[in-house]
Amino acid sequence: MSSNRTSIAWTAICVLLIVGFLYFFYTPPATDIGPAQPIPFSHRLHSGVKAIQCEFCHPYVGRATYPGIPPVEKCLYCHNYIIANHPQILKEHAYFDTRTPTPWRKVFYVPEHVFFNHQRHIKKAVACAECHGAVETMDRLKGQRFMMGFCIGCHRERGANLDCWLACHN
Repeated sequence: MSSNRTSIAWTAICVLLIVGFLYFFYTPPATDIGPAQPIPFSHRLHSGVKAIQCEFCHPYVGRATYPGIPPVEKCLYCHNYIIANHPQILKEHAYFDTRTPTPWRKVFYVPEHVFFNHQRHIKKAVACAECHGAVETMDRLKGQRFMMGFCIGCHRERGANLDCWLACHN
């Protein structure tokens, strides 16, 4: 009987080790701190300290379904004059000189079967921080995958449309 318990214990230990390995292997490392960007960008500095509005860098957020990633020219609007010779800004100049968009990495994910419209939310005065958090306090944005429960909770709280096909899945 004790050899049976020993076998069960070893099997349980092996199963736990396998599950632990699979969890750490398949969990992206950027889940807690967000992906490393090609040029380190501090939202804390730009949005917090400098108080630059979200819409300045994400120009399409108020009039389109996609917020827009800042083009190289937007960064150089300021950085042609501010710390222009910093090594990271020189990388930005290299992107501009070669007419290559900066390969920013996505941080926030919505499932591909969901149609999310930033414009509707901006028009209803939903603050960016309600979904994206206090980005003005973060140097590197934390990665986030938005799930249906998050959206449903917010829609219920605000009395917004909950019809799946009219609201999100069209």
